[in-house]
Amino acid sequence: MTKVVASPAFWWRAVLVVVGVLGLLSGTHRLTFYTTQTTVLTLAYFGAGLYWAVRRGTADPAAPRLRGAVTLWIMITALVSHFVNNHGANPLPGLTDADPATALANRSVFVLHYVLPAMVLIDWLGFGPRRTARWRDLPLWLIWPTAYVLLSVFRALAFPEVQNRYPYAFLDPTEGGYGGVVLGVLRLAVGIIALGAALIGLDRLLSRRPAVAALTPDPATPDAATEAPAPATT
Repeated sequence: MTKVVASPAFWWRAVLVVVGVLGLLSGTHRLTFYTTQTTVLTLAYFGAGLYWAVRRGTADPAAPRLRGAVTLWIMITALVSHFVNNHGANPLPGLTDADPATALANRSVFVLHYVLPAMVLIDWLGFGPRRTARWRDLPLWLIWPTAYVLLSVFRALAFPEVQNRYPYAFLDPTEGGYGGVVLGVLRLAVGIIALGAALIGLDRLLSRRPAVAALTPDPATPDAATEAPAPATT
């Protein structure tokens, strides 16, 4: 247990969970939104991972293949928030708004949309295990985002008077109809697939680094062939 608690990966994930919880508690985040649901899933995964790390005596995640899915899901939160909802606007000025309540709300959103996804991405890039995600896992990673879109559309049709009927503008058929919704979702799906492929590709690329280092001779180490003693002659 002492070895696990001393692991950088363990502490990074512990801080990650604390940051995510503070982000949720410091703002008003309705469960309707993808950000809230995915943040809860992310915190559940890493929180359970900390528990199992102590129980199993290793900092490696208990469900390593699920880690790739969680990383993709939370990265979708960041990219959709920045490029789709905010159209690439700089979020930093809102953190120092003159109204303390508004500033706190903006900081909460910033933590969930930027800080937490960045920490999860760093965890993916910085800690192992490597090559647990497989290319055939990518379609499975798309199940949750697809389910969210379908459930959101069903909710809007079944409960037309509900608050936040369309949580995101690309799900709103008011102007472009449902054809526009389908087109917007397909465009988003292309970006998500590319992002998932990039995560797997980076994982594969990083997994090669130790092997390359092992094949590189250490100049301080003498060559075994030249330093071996000559066989005795009689």
